[in-house]
Amino acid sequence: MVGLVLAVLLAHDIPLARHLSQIERDRTVTSIERDAFTYGARLSPILSSNSGNRQSQIQMILDDYSQVGDGTIVVVDGKGYLLASNDPTVTIGADYVSRPEIATALLGDATSGTRMSSSIGGKLAYVAVPVFSGPNVVGVLRITFPQSVLDADVSSRLRGVLMSALFSVLMAIVVAIIFARGVARPLLKLREATDELAKGNLLISAEEEGPKETIQLARSFNTMALRLGGLIERQRAFAGDASHQLRTPLTSLRLRLEQASDQISVSPEIALEHIDAALAETDRLGKLVEQLLHLARSEGALLEKERINVSEVIENKASEWHYLADERSVSITTESRPWVFAFCNSLALTEIIDNYMDNAIEVSPEGSTISIIAHEVGSQIEIIVRDEGRGLTDEQRLRAFDRFWRNSLDSNRRQGSGLGLAIVAQLAQAGGLTVELRQSPKGGVDAVLIISGSN
Repeated sequence: MVGLVLAVLLAHDIPLARHLSQIERDRTVTSIERDAFTYGARLSPILSSNSGNRQSQIQMILDDYSQVGDGTIVVVDGKGYLLASNDPTVTIGADYVSRPEIATALLGDATSGTRMSSSIGGKLAYVAVPVFSGPNVVGVLRITFPQSVLDADVSSRLRGVLMSALFSVLMAIVVAIIFARGVARPLLKLREATDELAKGNLLISAEEEGPKETIQLARSFNTMALRLGGLIERQRAFAGDASHQLRTPLTSLRLRLEQASDQISVSPEIALEHIDAALAETDRLGKLVEQLLHLARSEGALLEKERINVSEVIENKASEWHYLADERSVSITTESRPWVFAFCNSLALTEIIDNYMDNAIEVSPEGSTISIIAHEVGSQIEIIVRDEGRGLTDEQRLRAFDRFWRNSLDSNRRQGSGLGLAIVAQLAQAGGLTVELRQSPKGGVDAVLIISGSN
C-alpha cells in the first residue's frame, strides 16, 4: 500500500512540482518586471530634467523600493553611467554599458533572465527596463536578485506540496499498519488454532473475525475441525467395538480348534464336529470383518446423487430376494405406482434396502409376507420394508441402529453381528437420507427410508 501511494505521488507530484516551480519563477519575474516598469515610470520625468536635486529625487524613489522590495536596484543615464543604487558597494558614475541587459535596455528593449555575475560569484537574475522621455531613452532601471534567492523563494512555495506528499505517505503507512494488523491478527489466531489441532486438541475452534475471506477461512477450518473430531471419535469407538466383537469369535475359534486337537486321536467323530463348528466360526468371523470394512469405507463419505426410478429398484430387489424368501416359506410383495423418481445415491439406496430385507427375512415366521412399499408423502418419498415378525419395543427401535446392538432375544443367534443397521445409518448419513424403525400395523417392524426433496 505504501509503495502504491509512493508510486502515485512520484507520478503525480514530480511533474506538478516542476510545473509549479516554473509558474512560481514566472510569477516572481513578472512581479519584478511590474516593479521595474512602475519605478521606471516615476523616474522618467526626473531623468529627463536637469534640476540640481535630481540625484536626491532618484535616491528617494530607490528608498521607496527598498521598503517594499528585496532586490538590488541601479539607475543609469542614457549613456550607461550609474546615477544611483541601493547597493552601497557600487561607485556612482561607473560605466554599466558592459552589462548586456543594460546595453539591450539602452536600445529601447526591456529584458529579463539570468546570467553569471563575477561580482557576486554566481548566477544573477535580472530585469532591465528602459526609461523613456518621449521617444528617447533617457536611462535604464535594473533590478537584480541572486539566483539562489529566487530558488529559495520557489522552494518555499513548493514546500507545501512536499509536506502534503509526506503527510499522504504517513497516512498510507498508518492505514497499511492498521489494515495489515486487521488481516494478520485473525490469521495468526487461525494458525494457533491449527497448531492446537495438530497437537490433538479436537475441541479447538477458530474465531470468525477479520475480513470476509478470513471469516470464510475460519468457518471452513471450524467445519473441518468439527468433522475431523467426529471422525476420529467415531473411529476410536469403532476400533473399541470392533476389538470387542472380534474377540468373541476368535476365542470361540481357538477353543474349538484346541478341542478338536485334543479329540482327534481319541474320538475322530467328536474332533470332526469341533472342526465343523470352527469352520462355522470362521464364516461368521469373515462376515463380521467384511461388514466392518464396509462400515469403515462408508464412514465420513459424501455420496453423489442421481435421478433414480424407485419403483423399478424395489421390483428388482423383490426379485433378487425371492429365492431366499421361498426357502423360509416367506412371500414378498411390492406396493408402488409405476413411476416414482427420487434424487439419491444408487449404492446407498440398494444397500439400505438389502439390509432391511436381510433383517426382515431373518425375523419373519413361516407363511408370513414381507411388503416393500414406496409412496410419496408431500415432497418426500418413503420406502418401507414391512415384516410380520415379533416386532420391537420403542426403546429397542431407538437402539437398533447402534453398532453391534442385537435384540436380547437374538443373543444366542450366532449369525448376527449387530452391524447391519449401523451400516444402514452410516450410508443414510453419507447419502443425505433419513432412516427409522416404526411399529408395523401387522405387529412387526416397518423399516423406513425417507428421501427428501424428490420428484
